[in-house]
Amino acid sequence: MRRAPNPAPAGPPVVRRPAWWLTSRVPRPLHPLAWWAWAGMLAAAALRTTNPLLLGLVAGVVAYTVAARRTGAPWARSFGSFLRLGVIVIVIRVVFGALFGNRVPGTTLVTLPEVELPGWAAGVSIGGPVTAEALMLAFQQGLQLAVLLVCFGAASALTSPYRLLRCLPAALYEVGVALTVALAFAPQAVISAGRVREAQRLRGRPSRGWRSWRGIALPVLEGALDRAIALAASMDGRGYGRRAAVPPRARVASAALTLGGLVAVAIGTYGLLDGSAPQELGLPVLALGSLALAGALVTAGKRSLRTRYRPDPWSRPEWVTAVSGVAALVTVVIAARYGSSLHPSVQPLEMPTLPLLPALGVLAALAPAHLAPPAPAQVTGEIRRPSRTTAQPATLGAPPEEAVA
Repeated sequence: MRRAPNPAPAGPPVVRRPAWWLTSRVPRPLHPLAWWAWAGMLAAAALRTTNPLLLGLVAGVVAYTVAARRTGAPWARSFGSFLRLGVIVIVIRVVFGALFGNRVPGTTLVTLPEVELPGWAAGVSIGGPVTAEALMLAFQQGLQLAVLLVCFGAASALTSPYRLLRCLPAALYEVGVALTVALAFAPQAVISAGRVREAQRLRGRPSRGWRSWRGIALPVLEGALDRAIALAASMDGRGYGRRAAVPPRARVASAALTLGGLVAVAIGTYGLLDGSAPQELGLPVLALGSLALAGALVTAGKRSLRTRYRPDPWSRPEWVTAVSGVAALVTVVIAARYGSSLHPSVQPLEMPTLPLLPALGVLAALAPAHLAPPAPAQVTGEIRRPSRTTAQPATLGAPPEEAVA
């Protein structure tokens, strides 16, 4: 029998990198600043228009992206509350516009009893004729504010507040902790209210309607105070607030750069907004102030002893997410400069039309819904509740996800 030839020695394994359009399919959380940049650009685009069709398109894009990319984390459950809050804002704005708004002449729908006011209350009215033009104006303003709430609610639902805290500069760490606690209040309040409502339903008490809120408010407030005490104990146990020894010259330089940068930014902003101001007070002074503030942040960051563990990467999916939001804002700005119908007329009342260029830019903001990396399995999985037979040991500190390192 003929012997088989010896196989060739195996070389180093060949690692094939996936194509660039498939790199976003690796499960990992997206950088929190990318989501906030995306939501901020869409919110800025919503501020540039009062077109109900375009504002509705922005809200639809945001809601679709949240539905496609949110996880099972506790903070992801707050988006529905922001949607309901937006609807409440629209209703309140329309009601106030009908009762106390300026009387815009036009087609009268109903006439309310009018209250005479003194002469010093000029421009304010209570009651009177309610026109279709006044209601449309109030609806547009309320819808604009509701879309802003939806955009920032999406950013809160898609990002972990604790990962967002780690992205801040070291000099802003204390301020970031306060902002993180404030941002986490709404999701935690929603979770606590859901738990209390479920407990009331199991006890046979009313869990829906205004009557149930009397039994929900106090337990939710008590739970918030308990979490605050646990968070304070966790921060104290981890040495929060430690400072490194910094020479006096560095502290004086940081304070001087901060004060000078703030003054320069204020002057530069005034120069940009005021058309009659000299051009030298605009962009050059604003850039100088921004550089001074950046230097102040670097100098003040030397006092912090905080270290970062596993910093979040910034790669192609983050760039796609941020650029898609910028594209929406840029198209709206260009359309406003060339006279597109971003502000439909209410006097005379006309049917709004959807401008093509801003609509395409807003639709481009759907890119994160399909190109952003999927969330890891441990985040998207459902949160299992402990069984009744499982003993839960008492913990004195905050949960791991709420601990501020």
